Amino acid sequence: MTKITKKQETRKRIINAAGQGFRSNGYAGIGVDGIAKKAGVTSGAFYAHLGSKDGAFEAALSVGLDEVITAIPEFQLQHGKQWVAAFSDYYLGQGHRDNLSSGCAMTTLSPEVVRTKPELHMIYEEKMSEIVELMAQGIIGNSHQECLSKAWAVLGILIGGLTMARAVASIKIADQIAISITHAAINTAG
Repeated sequence: MTKITKKQETRKRIINAAGQGFRSNGYAGIGVDGIAKKAGVTSGAFYAHLGSKDGAFEAALSVGLDEVITAIPEFQLQHGKQWVAAFSDYYLGQGHRDNLSSGCAMTTLSPEVVRTKPELHMIYEEKMSEIVELMAQGIIGNSHQECLSKAWAVLGILIGGLTMARAVASIKIADQIAISITHAAINTAG
């Protein structure tokens, strides 16, 4: 492994650890030392790669939203017109619900973005707009604007539904929420 490759791998490991830490614990719930430990590096290495906790959050948010940007076209390709149902089933499924640290950045990190600097709001907006554009390509509507509107609505339904399903105590109620939200997402998408 070359020095550059090792450096890239270390950076990736730190960003992954930051993403898992922020998704599980929120921004205030984990510090630089916790992220560094989770990544298997020193705090000095953390700072050398990401500069600050804010830098780690920005990188983790970008990487997390890029995961969705990659996933949407894959679901559309694999499931055709049924992609919203398949994506909803995955998104609201128990495996995804239970895996907070590796779950969707849209659900876990959106509330954290609300409390951050304006520059991060812009990154978030750009990534979410890209997600919605991709979703709109697989949604039926009379115009591009209608498809975009439906895509924003489906996204809001799914994010809210996952939050609710994660917050209830019983698996039975979480499953009921997931089924209801899936139906709402499918109906909204058309």
